[in-house]
Amino acid sequence: MTSVVLMLIVAALSEPPDALANRSTINPDGVLEIDGKKIFVIGFTAAPPADGKTPTGKDAFAELADAGATFVRFGPDQPWSDTRLEEEQKFEDAAAHYGLHCWLNLREASSIKPGDTRNEELLRKILTRFKDHPALGAYKGADEPEWGKHPLPPLERAYQIVKQLDPNHPLVIIEAPRGTIESLKRYEQFSDITGLDIYPIGYPPGAHSQFSKTNSEISMVGDYTRWMTEVANRKKPVWMTLQIAWSGVLKEGKTLRFPTFPEERFMTYQAIINGARGLTYFGGALPKSLNNADWKLGWNWRFWNRVLRPVIEEIGTKSPLYPALVAPESKLPIKVKGDGVEFCVRVVGSDIFVLACKREGPTIKAEFSDLPKTASIGNVLYEEPRTIEVKSGKFTDWFAPFEVHVYQFAN
Repeated sequence: MTSVVLMLIVAALSEPPDALANRSTINPDGVLEIDGKKIFVIGFTAAPPADGKTPTGKDAFAELADAGATFVRFGPDQPWSDTRLEEEQKFEDAAAHYGLHCWLNLREASSIKPGDTRNEELLRKILTRFKDHPALGAYKGADEPEWGKHPLPPLERAYQIVKQLDPNHPLVIIEAPRGTIESLKRYEQFSDITGLDIYPIGYPPGAHSQFSKTNSEISMVGDYTRWMTEVANRKKPVWMTLQIAWSGVLKEGKTLRFPTFPEERFMTYQAIINGARGLTYFGGALPKSLNNADWKLGWNWRFWNRVLRPVIEEIGTKSPLYPALVAPESKLPIKVKGDGVEFCVRVVGSDIFVLACKREGPTIKAEFSDLPKTASIGNVLYEEPRTIEVKSGKFTDWFAPFEVHVYQFAN
C-alpha cells in the first residue's frame, strides 16, 4: 500500500460519516435551521422545472432565489421510478446551485403497510440517495391523511424509517381543511412539522373550507393557522400552503379565478401573524391554469410577475423584514384596540417589528399601546415614506378590511 493511498484512507476515516450532509433542525422557537442558518420557508409546489426559463429567458430558479424564496418542490406529482429518481437528482442539483432547498415528496413511500417490502425498499432507496444532498431541506409525508382516513400504523412505520436513516431532516405532513383538532392530532405524532392547505379564492368563495357557512372570507387562512398551532400543541412548527390555483377553479364548470395582490398579501401576512413558520404557494404548475405562453414554460409566470413576486419580495431573504420572520415571538406586552385587528411582535436587535392585519368588517382606526417608552418614530414598511409616531407608548393607524401594515420601530 502506497503512502498516498494510506493518507487517503486515514483522511476518510477521520472525516465524520455525514460530513457532506446538511442538517435541518427545528430550534426552540419553531424556526427551521439548516446548518445553523435560520430559514423562513418560502416555497412553491410545484416549482418551475429545474431547467425552466422565465419569459425573459432567465433561469427559473435564479428568478425565485433573487426574489427571496428559500424552498422548491418537484412537480408534476408522479410515482417513483428510476426515471423519477434521476429527475429528482437534477432538480436538487439545480436548487443547490441557486441556494434553494428542496421539500422532497416521499409520495407512495410515505406509508409502509405490514409486509409492504416494495415501498419499504423504495423509501430506503430514496433516503439513502438524497439524505446527504446539500439542497435537501425536508421530506413531505402522506398528503392530507386525516381527510383520507389513512390508517396510522403505515405512517408510523415510514416515520420510524425516516428517523433511523436520516435523523438530520424533518418530515412534514400537510392536512386538508377538514376534520377536528382532535382527529388531526392523531396524525400529528408522525411528523416533525405540521400544516394545512387552504384555498379561499373561488366561486362561490370559501368552498375549500368545511366552515364556509360560518366564514367564507379569506380570513379563514388565519383561523386555520391558529387551528393547526392547537393541533401541534404549540410544540411543533406550522407550515401553511396558500393558493395560486386549485381544482376548485380549474374543474369543468368552475370559473378560473386567482388571488389578487392585496388578497395574496393579506393571506401571507395573516398566516405569519397567527403562527406560521413556513409558507408554500400551491398551483403554479397546474396546466389548466396557464396561458399559452406560460404553458410552454411550465409555470405561471404571469401570476408570479403580477401578484406573487411582489409579495415574496416583502418577506423574502433580501427584505428588511426577513430577520423578524425567523426571530422568536416577542414577550413585549403590546396591546391593540380595534375590532378584527390581528398582530404579532418580533424584536431583532434594537428594532421592534409589529405585523398587523385587519379582517373583514368596517374600516377602523386602531390603537396600539404598551410599546416601550423609548420608541418614537416608526417606519411603515412598503408604504414609504409614511411613518408612525409613538407617544407615551401608543400609536394609532387606519385599517381597511383585509389591509396589512408592517411597522418597524427603533427601541
